[in-house]
Amino acid sequence: QVQLVESGGGLVQAGASLRLSCAASGRTFRWWPMAWFRQAPGKERELVAGITSSGGGEIYYADVVKGRVTISRDYAQNTVYLQMNSLKPEDTAVYYCATTNYVSIRYKVEEYDYWGQGTQVTVSS
Repeated sequence: QVQLVESGGGLVQAGASLRLSCAASGRTFRWWPMAWFRQAPGKERELVAGITSSGGGEIYYADVVKGRVTISRDYAQNTVYLQMNSLKPEDTAVYYCATTNYVSIRYKVEEYDYWGQGTQVTVSS
């Protein structure tokens, strides 16, 4: 059974940094793409960043966060990270970790098969 457990969210001021973590278990972690989505109140869930396996080497960032976030994965720890810098109030959302059975990064919510419970990020102005 695949499990994804996020951590690292919190309340910060604008301009601060946070690092989110997602611990994965239940599948051969290194084979599958991982992604971070976010969902703000009243808005649809959107893809923030994605990363494929080491063999694929593909990374994606949404335009709204490009240059401010970095996605990475630690294969020894079965963990994927999202380092977020220069946070803005509009980054406030619940952040979700997800993985897909596709071999490449997918861009739609419905193309992801497993989800974590989410971690709240709140950025005050």
